[in-house]
Amino acid sequence: MSYGAVVTHQSGSCTSLIQSNQRVALPSVDGRGRIMRSGEAVREMEMGSVVVEKVGGRSSVTSCFSRYPLKFIIPKKVGSSKTDAVWVYALNYGGGIVSGDNISCKFSVGDTCTMVLTTQGSTKVYKSVGSKCSQQILEARVGSNALLAIIPDPVTCFSTARYCQKQVFCVLPDSNLVMVDWITSGRHESGEKWDFDLYRSTNNIFLEDGQPLFLDTMLLDKEKIGCVQEHMHNYQVIAMIVLLGPKMQYIQNLVQDHVKKVMSEQLQHPSAAWSHQRDKADHFITKPSFIASCSAFGPKVNYKFIQF
Repeated sequence: MSYGAVVTHQSGSCTSLIQSNQRVALPSVDGRGRIMRSGEAVREMEMGSVVVEKVGGRSSVTSCFSRYPLKFIIPKKVGSSKTDAVWVYALNYGGGIVSGDNISCKFSVGDTCTMVLTTQGSTKVYKSVGSKCSQQILEARVGSNALLAIIPDPVTCFSTARYCQKQVFCVLPDSNLVMVDWITSGRHESGEKWDFDLYRSTNNIFLEDGQPLFLDTMLLDKEKIGCVQEHMHNYQVIAMIVLLGPKMQYIQNLVQDHVKKVMSEQLQHPSAAWSHQRDKADHFITKPSFIASCSAFGPKVNYKFIQF
């Protein structure tokens, strides 16, 4: 049976804004957890795909496709030669996502293979033109005893940006997944802090028979809640990490114990770790500089959910 954990790190206080049960329009998904679209729409939207399979006993890229504005870089040598892993760097021409962009990509990690998907810098989302919303969809299938690690740099939304991303994973009971999803407050050097109009990030994990294992959406919508910066109380980062699978169990337990220890120390000795600020009524508000929590997800006790 798989083991799952989610770590959500908040250097941004947005308990009221992170809505795991937020109802949003999600794409139609088939029994394998794949987003269903018409054949013509798939060809029009799909901008990249990578297939990793065993070749000569090693994880190897057997198929790779990308087109503007998406590009994949697959270095031949990364780390020790004894490490059996394919590294894929995803890049956007122009250094970011332009208003109205619709990017879709697929990844398939074969049985016993390992693939790491990362970036060379933060994903910049430029200012929106009118009400146009940029969108990015990622679909991935992780095979038996395989590992997929998605560890990108954070998303940075410019002022007035509107951005939605959806990540859909299809896994087996013994698949392994590491998924990092995080966003910064924006361009500090330009005085922009949580100044975007819309940010929505949806992460769904399905078992191969179509059973939903993990469904989560984070929504920051200026139209619905007003000034996002005001709700964030000077926190600058929100992050979530999903750790799923038997290979991740040791790390799950390690991280969970560390989170509990850190938060316990902050509660017992708040003066050093907590900051103070005035509210509108000129009262001082005491708050921790770091917020973390851990939870479980999935049936029975085989899955863990860890939130920072």
